[in-house]
Amino acid sequence: MLELFLYSATAFFVVLDPVGTAAIFAAMTHAFAAPRKRRTALRAVGLAATILALFALLGEALLAGLGISLAALRLAGGALLFLLAADMVFARPSGLRSMTADEDAEASHRHDLSVFPLAFPLIAGPGAMTTSVLLMTRAGPDALRIGLVLGVMAAMLAITLILLLQAERIARLLGVTGCNVISRVLGIILAALAAQFMLDGLKVALS
Repeated sequence: MLELFLYSATAFFVVLDPVGTAAIFAAMTHAFAAPRKRRTALRAVGLAATILALFALLGEALLAGLGISLAALRLAGGALLFLLAADMVFARPSGLRSMTADEDAEASHRHDLSVFPLAFPLIAGPGAMTTSVLLMTRAGPDALRIGLVLGVMAAMLAITLILLLQAERIARLLGVTGCNVISRVLGIILAALAAQFMLDGLKVALS
């Protein structure tokens, strides 16, 4: 249980990247009044939590219905997370946790940013959704272990919300360079987690 807790906490914290998300949130909402920032942060995290919870609880069944094995999921999910880790290490934007030019232009005209791009793809992006499914498969059918994974996910989302509410202070304190340094360190950890997911998939596939 302790191993699953530490694994889940590390994976969710790294893939959600609360510090980096807070820095982006600060930049996107700098013209908002304080009450509006709070409402936007609360709604964004709430929607992201709903997306991740649904994906965690139903994702494995959906994949099974499509005939996708757990080994294939671990290999594909590990590869996806490795790409995200590479982007974090090199501090470059990608479609995994950022927007295309067209999406950015659309978001700039929106009055409500909580759904897009904050809830998705910044918080509940493909990497976070993949991680939620992979950790649930790692938990197995044990209800206690499933509850542990969901509880850890909720705790990491709560940390993300707290940092979003303090986004301006964090952005001023760390600056762009500081946020990139933290992102790079988390990217290295995520790369190791991605490799472990892929090794687990290979082990199952070859057994």
